[in-house]
Amino acid sequence: MPSIVDEFFGRDLLSDFFDEVQTGVSVPAVNIKEDRDDFIIEVAAPGLTKKDFNINVEDNVLIITSEKEYQDENKDEKYMRREFGYSSFRRTFSLPEGVDADKIKASHKDGVLTISLPKKEEAKARAPKQIKIE
Repeated sequence: MPSIVDEFFGRDLLSDFFDEVQTGVSVPAVNIKEDRDDFIIEVAAPGLTKKDFNINVEDNVLIITSEKEYQDENKDEKYMRREFGYSSFRRTFSLPEGVDADKIKASHKDGVLTISLPKKEEAKARAPKQIKIE
């Protein structure tokens, strides 16, 4: 039975592909939480800084991408060793209709990218109201 989060956000468009194929590409783990006022997406990305991320919304789809290039060079009298690498990922999520895309915010702390997706007022859960019978 699919969870309500899967129903709203859908599966990551590339997750099935990467689950089945050994590509050397690492897709970071994601937590999605919901409270009264927002949906919260947490992306585990140790070693990355906030400058390494791009977050966009296109056609009601949240797109999180990262690209990082790194180099390490050691020189000695007799040899030189140079290593370099490149890492990237892309995660996409379909946004629920009740999300206010103009108020989406993101922060980065201790290797976790946190994206807050505020709900529109009409999408927020309201306290139960008792109807008086006349």
